[in-house]
Amino acid sequence: MADTSTILCRNATLVDTDELVRIIHEYAELGIMLPRSAAMIAAAIDTFVVAEVDGRLVGCGSLCKLGQNLVEIRSLGISADYKRLGIGRKMVEKLTEQAKSLGIPKIMALTYQVGFFEKIGFDVVSKEIFQEKVWKDCVNCKKQHCCDEIAVLKRLD
Repeated sequence: MADTSTILCRNATLVDTDELVRIIHEYAELGIMLPRSAAMIAAAIDTFVVAEVDGRLVGCGSLCKLGQNLVEIRSLGISADYKRLGIGRKMVEKLTEQAKSLGIPKIMALTYQVGFFEKIGFDVVSKEIFQEKVWKDCVNCKKQHCCDEIAVLKRLD
């Protein structure tokens, strides 16, 4: 395994597409992440960050702009052998920096890992306050009427 000093968090490039598909597919198969095709990922590659350990891509996450004041962290995942090394935290920090640089004051996520997000400054909120999210993604989700994810929010201003 690696320690946190060997983790490189960077913006994704088109070369990373197949590995992003692999990581996202692992989570989608478990029903805890929406699937993304290679074409969908390639079209949004500039929204993704990746984490590498010793040159191997082991994590990903992306930012989705939901409005002038809100972005969502989504497709946040880490290969099974690399969990609990601080990789998720580093990716969320990089995504948060990007949101700040865009002047976006709020960052949210829908998650099953509430404790992780609470440790890094997010608060649990009612997901019904995110109408932007409901109309962008939730309308296409098979869990639309029985969603069991928890909404978390962090104010950046």
